[in-house]
This record gives sequence, C-alpha cells and structure tokens, in this order.
Amino acid sequence: MSAALHLARPDDLEKLLTMVQGFHAEEGIDSNDAQRRGALLPLLEGIPYGAIYLIGPARAPIGYIIVTFTWSVEFGGLDGMIDELFIRPAVRQRGIASEVLHALPRTLAEAGVRALHLEVDRENEAAIKLYNRARFLARDRYMLMTRAL
Repeated sequence: MSAALHLARPDDLEKLLTMVQGFHAEEGIDSNDAQRRGALLPLLEGIPYGAIYLIGPARAPIGYIIVTFTWSVEFGGLDGMIDELFIRPAVRQRGIASEVLHALPRTLAEAGVRALHLEVDRENEAAIKLYNRARFLARDRYMLMTRAL
C-alpha cells in the first residue's frame, strides 16, 4: 500500500470531513460539522498557515495529515506542527503512517521548514513508538500548554 501524499484542494472537503469526523470521534475531540468545515476550508483554499495532505490515492484517500506553520527563533526559521494524522482503521498496521512520517519531513525541509513538532497522548504507547521510529524526540524540559480563546 502506498502512502503517496497529495496536497488537498477545496473539492476534497467532503472526503476529508468524513475522515476528520472519524478521527475526532476516536480521540474524543468535541467538534461539530460547522467547526470542522470552518477549520479545514481555509487550509484547502491555500491560507499560508498550513496544508492538508491526503494519503494514498487522491480519489479514495486512506488518511490525511495536517501540518500548520509557525516561526521559531530557536530552530532558526519556519517550523511546522503536525496537527492531525489519521489513517483509516481498516488499513492501519501496514507501515503507512511510518512512510508518511519519513517522506513528509524531507518535503518540508526542501521547502525551508527547519523543525517539525507534534503532540501525543502520554498514554498512547503505540503512537509514541511510531513517532520515535520516525526520529521525533520528546523534549523533557518542555510541555505543551494551551489557552483556548
């Protein structure tokens, strides 16, 4: 199975919404269709703060990854944050997420991104192993903190 990445476009919204709804349900993220549409559409339309990639065949994707961008003095410029990574349950455990996590950083580095970050539930041992294999390192001195506005 190929983990080919395709930059998502506005006409991919309906396919994407189905997968995002599934991911949010799995993760216990409280969101509704209007919120998801409002968050996804600007990225699909080319807002410069992030990008959505469909994983697998563009016509029938098997997952998606959303990367958002910020600026980091510490890392020397543009950096990215993996906001969401989802692989359909029926095709998990086939190395697809690993392929994505090896290919995407190369692509982003070629575009000038200096670092790529993500957050993971401390209890999700399988995800932590996946991210460690993809050379993501825990930053023990730091913790992600959030203030919803």
